[in-house]
Amino acid sequence: MAIEQYTATGRRKTSTARVYLRNGKGKIVVNGKPFPGHFGPRESVDMMVKQPLKETHNLTKYDIIINVNGGGIMGQASAIRHGISRALIKVNPAFRPTLKSFGFLTRDPRMKERKKYGQKGARKRFQFSKR
Repeated sequence: MAIEQYTATGRRKTSTARVYLRNGKGKIVVNGKPFPGHFGPRESVDMMVKQPLKETHNLTKYDIIINVNGGGIMGQASAIRHGISRALIKVNPAFRPTLKSFGFLTRDPRMKERKKYGQKGARKRFQFSKR
């Protein structure tokens, strides 16, 4: 008997999250660690990751296994939220309007701009000296 599993990818900045949704009791594992301890004592991040599950009333319905890499804490959390939202749509397409109205399906395209040659940063230039 095969386990019914839904997979999705979420991205934000340079973070990428691979999300695997399985029927279960609401256990979340991130990179092999239990979820509440992965990002440390940050309740806002925990809440952010669980938002799609809360809005679709599926907090205790699925076990979620997540592999995330790249970026920082907020980028990773946003990537996980994006991935969970996309996986929930595969479970039930009726969740789409709800998740879309909260903006969980939008891939945030904002990235750090690259440093340019002959300049100090992406936009900042070296100090100009007339003499």
